[in-house]
Amino acid sequence: MHRFLALLCLLAAPATAQDRAGAFDYYVVSLSWSANWCALEGDARNAPQCDPSADFGWILHGLWPQYEQGYPANCATNQRAPSRSDTAAMADIMGSSGLAWHQWRKHGVCSGLSADDYFALSREAFGRITRPGVFRRLDRAVTLPVSLIEEAFLRDNPQLSADQITITCKSGYIQEARICMTRDLEFRTCGSDVVRDCTLSDAQFSPMR
Repeated sequence: MHRFLALLCLLAAPATAQDRAGAFDYYVVSLSWSANWCALEGDARNAPQCDPSADFGWILHGLWPQYEQGYPANCATNQRAPSRSDTAAMADIMGSSGLAWHQWRKHGVCSGLSADDYFALSREAFGRITRPGVFRRLDRAVTLPVSLIEEAFLRDNPQLSADQITITCKSGYIQEARICMTRDLEFRTCGSDVVRDCTLSDAQFSPMR
């Protein structure tokens, strides 16, 4: 009985101090190749993002507050939730308003910013990264070493170094390029828990629709 009561108290405890909104060290800017997401998940959902007319390449998956080790999530905040028009306005770089809403609820609330300021900062971070145009010229699905994706980002972003970016995979596909930035949106070294490059030599990469 005592153990049961102790468990209830633990579950009811407030978030730890490390999960306070605004208390973090840097940002991870996560970019997702839209065609790969569509091949893995979006096509099965008939997601509007995957319609050929959408013309998405690298989209902004999210702007994530990060600790030097680990990250905060779902922080308590006094900021008002974004409106439908606020999230819809982010669909041009995030693929859908639903993703914008999810990113606010999980990550944006930990930024210490209002929803408007968080989305504005997200858009600015996205704009500071040159997304390699070479991938838009693919006309068929290919397999390639993951290292080529990182090399393309490094080539097109001369101020970016290898310890400031990591490439992830999912189910054999290139999934995301994750780039680390300071709170002032300057490139910076990623924490050791973020720099975990996928090492596939034959990762799948889908072309633009």
